[in-house]
Amino acid sequence: MLSAFAAADEAAIPIHAVTADGLDVRLAELGATAWAKANAFTADEGAVLLLPDADGNVAAVLFGLGRKEAARPPLLAGKLATALPAGTYRLEGWPGNVGEAALAFALGSYRFEHYLKPKTNAPRLVLPEGEEGAEAERIAAAVYMVRDLVNTPANDLGPAELAAVARELATAHGAVFEEYLGDDLLAREFPLVEAVGRGSSRPARLITFTWGRADAPKISLVGKGVVFDTGGLDIKGGNYMLLMKKDMGGAANVLGLARLIMEAGLDLRLRVVLPIVENAVSGSSYRPGDVFPSRKGLTIQIGDTDAEGRLILADALAFADEEAPDLLIDLATLTGAARVALGPDIPPFYTRDDKFAADLASASLAAGDPLWRLPLWAPYEDGLKSKIADLNNVSPGGFAGSITAALFLGRFVEKAKTWMHADIFAWVPAARPGQPEGGEAQSIRALYLYLRDLFGRA
Repeated sequence: MLSAFAAADEAAIPIHAVTADGLDVRLAELGATAWAKANAFTADEGAVLLLPDADGNVAAVLFGLGRKEAARPPLLAGKLATALPAGTYRLEGWPGNVGEAALAFALGSYRFEHYLKPKTNAPRLVLPEGEEGAEAERIAAAVYMVRDLVNTPANDLGPAELAAVARELATAHGAVFEEYLGDDLLAREFPLVEAVGRGSSRPARLITFTWGRADAPKISLVGKGVVFDTGGLDIKGGNYMLLMKKDMGGAANVLGLARLIMEAGLDLRLRVVLPIVENAVSGSSYRPGDVFPSRKGLTIQIGDTDAEGRLILADALAFADEEAPDLLIDLATLTGAARVALGPDIPPFYTRDDKFAADLASASLAAGDPLWRLPLWAPYEDGLKSKIADLNNVSPGGFAGSITAALFLGRFVEKAKTWMHADIFAWVPAARPGQPEGGEAQSIRALYLYLRDLFGRA
């Protein structure tokens, strides 16, 4: 059980969720009208009021939901994890889905304390019984794993270490695991992965594993695994390099989604593909102007060594596409342009399948895991032309950077029935309910809900 949760048989302090509209009635029922008035508690969204007993101990908690008709943040209950004193609590008569509230609490309880003395005085919540509680714990554990991976600095999480995490996950669920690295990448026809990773002393690699019955619908997940991105010879400025340990956020999120799929036993055939590199600077680094072949056979001119993610994804997508999956998903911390367009909270996603897009948008709203569809605007593809190769890895001018990156990736997907690319940030720059500052799981709760509802359990 996660440390955020307590067992159902533990003594616990009740948490009563109240709206501003029904506050007076609820206060009268609890005998807390005078106390609430003395503390100016009006059930504002996210407000917390501790109700004392005769000895001054906490007897109950009031948690404000704001106006009854208001649209609340989906992870609002996560605020309880940081607002309550140490103790064990339970949700009493929660007005919505108690599993979702428990999940929000757990997500708000997360702390990255690998390099610190862990705090031991955090509040805990009684885990709801039944499938609601089990699902909340599964999802929270997967999000914790993603956050831990993204938060770990690159000196402790290089290509070998990230691959080891993938191997451990695959082995735990009986998946078939393969790993190609170093010179073997060329022999196995992953030339772009090898080219991007050659500047680092830590060998690049591509890992893949498969799970599930062979004749089930095929779902392939591809994640960008750049453990650190200096920008290569087109080196980033210092301020732009500070967070580049998170450039493997796509791979981390793919592993989190794969974990959810396998733990839930969804009835599908899963393939995971992670190209893992460090984009470093050395005499071996690939150069602006170089031309490389790709697994698909298209030649790529390097217009910018800092656009390395789409290169390694090109080989990985071509590999995953070869078995014609029913759904091919790639997740990547790919462009700053996506953040300019939609900010850090909302990843854009791209697909040519309108029904899939609509269904995923519905799952996104239901899961409280925002995604927003942007267009694969074909005329912008002209910007990827090269005079000496089939494609340039960047377009001139700087406009529509996230769209042109998605169009580039789309050139390497041909056989998949449906393809989706999400340009995620994988980071929370300022803490909010359910989302501490730092590494974040983005899009995978929505994708898991979509896949769970579509395929169910085996």
